[in-house]
Amino acid sequence: MDETPGEGPREVAAALNQLTIGMARYLLSDRQGMSLTTVGALNRLEREGPIRLTMLAAAEGIAQPSMTVLVQRLEAQGLATRVGHPEDGRVRLVAITDAGRELMVERRRAQSARVVGLLAALPEQDVQALGEAMRTALPIVQRMVQAVPQPGVPGGGSAP
Repeated sequence: MDETPGEGPREVAAALNQLTIGMARYLLSDRQGMSLTTVGALNRLEREGPIRLTMLAAAEGIAQPSMTVLVQRLEAQGLATRVGHPEDGRVRLVAITDAGRELMVERRRAQSARVVGLLAALPEQDVQALGEAMRTALPIVQRMVQAVPQPGVPGGGSAP
């Protein structure tokens, strides 16, 4: 992205879109046998803790019956479990298991290693420039994304 003073929201949006799609395609080319929906659900469970199945479905943007099937599959794989609600014994919440947490740690480690491999092929000055750009951009993008309310999720805007 050129540093031109006339750069507006459309140009920045196009550059962010290009960056996001490029990195996502690269990182997701090795899905390790998991769908994006599965990874998203496990990430949310890891980040936010136990949650009602209906809330999980709404937060991930899929139909409740589809989330029910996904959670059943995660339970069968030992990656998620259902637990009682601390305040209402009639309610069951979906929670990530220790095995699910370990799997997510390993996925992040493998993805990080792939990016390190890409960076290793760059000149040091490019790595430094990317590092500086990320230190500037990441907090801004995180605030921007967190400010967007998510339908069906109390408190709205949690980062992806």
